[in-house]
Amino acid sequence: MITRTVSKKPRTTRGDLVNDLQRAGTKVTKATISNTLRRQRLKSCSARRVPLLKPVHVQARLKFAREHLDDPEEDWENVTWSDETKIELFGKNSTRRVWRRKNAELHPKNTIPTVKHGGGNIMLWGCFSAKGPGGLIRVKERMNGAMYREILSDNLLPSARALKMKPGWVFQHDNDPKHTARATKEWLRKKHFKVLEWPSQSPDLNPIENLWRELKVRVAQRQPQNITALEEICMEEWAKIPATMYIRILDNEWNVYRRYTEFRELHNHLRTQFPQVDTFNFPPKKAIGNKTEKHKLRQGE
Repeated sequence: MITRTVSKKPRTTRGDLVNDLQRAGTKVTKATISNTLRRQRLKSCSARRVPLLKPVHVQARLKFAREHLDDPEEDWENVTWSDETKIELFGKNSTRRVWRRKNAELHPKNTIPTVKHGGGNIMLWGCFSAKGPGGLIRVKERMNGAMYREILSDNLLPSARALKMKPGWVFQHDNDPKHTARATKEWLRKKHFKVLEWPSQSPDLNPIENLWRELKVRVAQRQPQNITALEEICMEEWAKIPATMYIRILDNEWNVYRRYTEFRELHNHLRTQFPQVDTFNFPPKKAIGNKTEKHKLRQGE
């Protein structure tokens, strides 16, 4: 009963299970429940935060997965990924672990100073490819469409040249209104940029999110004390991230074969909730085609 209950309702607490069993005439402790679930290889974990998906978003993500199932690795290596992120001077980005004794949690050397609203922050725009980092700049004003196009004009092409992107390289950005504005689309068209069509509500598909995380960890370890230092450290740490990190991010976090499995599981889960999803016939895995020998070795096949 215990395993069946948590399998159907993962948010069930140990207290809920104790009460349910007690009503059924069985008296158990929370420790017993924990041991029982642990034997079934189930453990309590923090629920991962994911984008809120409406049926239209689910369909778009599934369509994206289906259209790119057969794309070879070389295609993904020729994509320049981009995004914006906010980095706080103090706050949640500065989480660190310390070694301390019991009841010493408030000793100054064991604490991280915080202030309201993170003590200020900076907004960054950056891009990268499998070959390494592209440009990283600070956005000093509230970004609008005109400013975004100026950022692309000043940084995107120089980044592509520095990264030695192959002819026909693809630019990726999300569906932020500034990115999808008519003027921005027209600017990209006139500049002959090939843009990757991107499903809405899909930041988890963009490997640059993992790169932002790496940058924020590195910056937090250096503990900048003011906004000027924060910007300088961001630029320094961005330049110091090794090229192997970019390759690892693309290999491990952006993998169409792994994403296929995730999308299929999501499809099977949501089709019971949204009838619209059930109308989408998810393609069989054999539709992917043959994997390269390099990919087989990487996956341990």
